[in-house]
Amino acid sequence: LREISREKEPFFLAVCFIKPHLPFVAPKKYWDLYDPAKIQLAPNKFRPKDAPDYAVQPGGEMRAYHGIPEGSIPDDLARQLKHGYYAAISYMDAQVGKVLDELDRLGLRKNTIIVLWGDHGWKLGEHDAWCKHSNVENDANAPLLLAVPGMKHAGTRTDALGEFVDIYPTLSELAGLPLPKHLEGASFKPVLDDPRRAWKPAAFSQYPRNQGGVNLMGYSMRTDRHRFTVWVHRGDHSKVDAIELYDHQTDPQENINIAKAPANAA
Repeated sequence: LREISREKEPFFLAVCFIKPHLPFVAPKKYWDLYDPAKIQLAPNKFRPKDAPDYAVQPGGEMRAYHGIPEGSIPDDLARQLKHGYYAAISYMDAQVGKVLDELDRLGLRKNTIIVLWGDHGWKLGEHDAWCKHSNVENDANAPLLLAVPGMKHAGTRTDALGEFVDIYPTLSELAGLPLPKHLEGASFKPVLDDPRRAWKPAAFSQYPRNQGGVNLMGYSMRTDRHRFTVWVHRGDHSKVDAIELYDHQTDPQENINIAKAPANAA
């Protein structure tokens, strides 16, 4: 940033922080921010009812580390893992603060757009599972924060649906740059101007499975009320293996698959 500030030219800087990725290690002072007795365990330590067995993976990534058993994670270990996750987030948060402090010190904040996002969500015991690699809200919902000089609604939260493919066109429009025609996303600058306006009807994600030697792809669509996931054969999308539907109005944790209910046929 100091080199950039001397050149006084427009810049793009990508800063990547690995935390809170595994392993959950952080300096002691960040662990000490949290009282383990107050750490709540996931309320839904069970797989979604009536969903295919493969819909949620148990979290093999974490089991590559010492002391993590196969199967369900005991409560005392789950609490320790969540403690480490929180500590790692606070550790990462402090590093972001150092970057923002330097932007302020160099006088760059007043004309710098800042976007902060995580590349995916994470399960911390929800559905009796850990890690990611699933088409569930815990995995597909991730942080996305944007700060633009002079924005009218700084610090405001929106319920609008956004996708990571929208970041490129949004930054381009905010910086006054032309948009290439191949982009799939849409600039959400209008949402910055009016956080309560109507916006995208749905957001999309996908994740594959190999089930008994059959390669499947799960395509997931999230609307303001529902998550709908269809599992199809990767070689022939007309072959549907399973369907999931969750109503976030009555089931925000996606615990009951209601796709087979006659009332939801349409």
